[in-house]
Amino acid sequence: MDASVLDPVGFARRRFRQWWQARLPLTDTMTLTQRNVYILPTRPGFMLALTLLVLLVGSINYQLNLGYLLTFLLAGSAVAGMHVCHATLRGLTLNLLQPPPQFAGASATLSVVLGNSRNKVRHGIGLAVLDATHEDHWTWTDVPAQGSCTVQVAFRPERRGLHRVPPLTAETRFPLGTFRVWTVWRPAAQVLVYPRPEPMPPPLPAGEPRSGGTAMAQVQNTGEFEGVRAYRRGDPLKLVVWKKAAKTDELVSRDTLQAQRHELWLDDAQAGLADREARISRLAAWVLQADKLGQDYGLRLPGQTVKPGNGEAHKRRCLEALALC
Repeated sequence: MDASVLDPVGFARRRFRQWWQARLPLTDTMTLTQRNVYILPTRPGFMLALTLLVLLVGSINYQLNLGYLLTFLLAGSAVAGMHVCHATLRGLTLNLLQPPPQFAGASATLSVVLGNSRNKVRHGIGLAVLDATHEDHWTWTDVPAQGSCTVQVAFRPERRGLHRVPPLTAETRFPLGTFRVWTVWRPAAQVLVYPRPEPMPPPLPAGEPRSGGTAMAQVQNTGEFEGVRAYRRGDPLKLVVWKKAAKTDELVSRDTLQAQRHELWLDDAQAGLADREARISRLAAWVLQADKLGQDYGLRLPGQTVKPGNGEAHKRRCLEALALC
């Protein structure tokens, strides 16, 4: 059955939320003003209003001067709290830092710098990702006077590719909690999501002979490319793969002879899976495995080829190609 029939109120709320968010501008830096800051009473605020109404009626009925004093004192405190609450958020500057790439299924961290140009501390400011299920996870902070602070929030992208950062919301209920002041912000930044690596990938594929080479490559039982072998006493230190030694406490050396004859290619056609997303997931796992071993490797995708190389920049280039293919 259609979800709109089962929950018409929730469906109408989501539709209105999508329509309203679509009208907001896309920007990575936003200054909060009276035009984009909203205020409404909270449930305690409505209870306070009801209490004040009861006190006022009782004071009028029984002609209680002290009742009038208490009623108007509480009402004045509520009005002053409303002004302070709105001023706590108004004038704040939000700046989103460029988010780093993340793997699908993992939490992507967003760093937001809150800037305060006033000479007073802003207390009790919360920031969260505004998702469709209203299950917002808040991060709360105080912003120092004439200073700034960095707040981190996270969301979990499930698909690979280039995704726009979801809408964010900031709010405060300082000082009395009787009013909620909030804003909605649509950043223009995008986050690159790498494919989710296969949890238990098979060993790396066999190396291919270089141009003019005749030797056939073999794969060791450990799944290591033939250009890497176990460390032998007397091997030059420059041949030791220190990256692998630091991660696994296992010494391996580059086999310079085999490295001259063969090169490792991670080929989409050799992934051995029918499903495209499964093949991409396996290639991502192979990229991470080859990088961990410190090997030179290339990547072949339909319509795109990344030449063999190694290092962090090469790994990111291969993962980016897999994310956008």
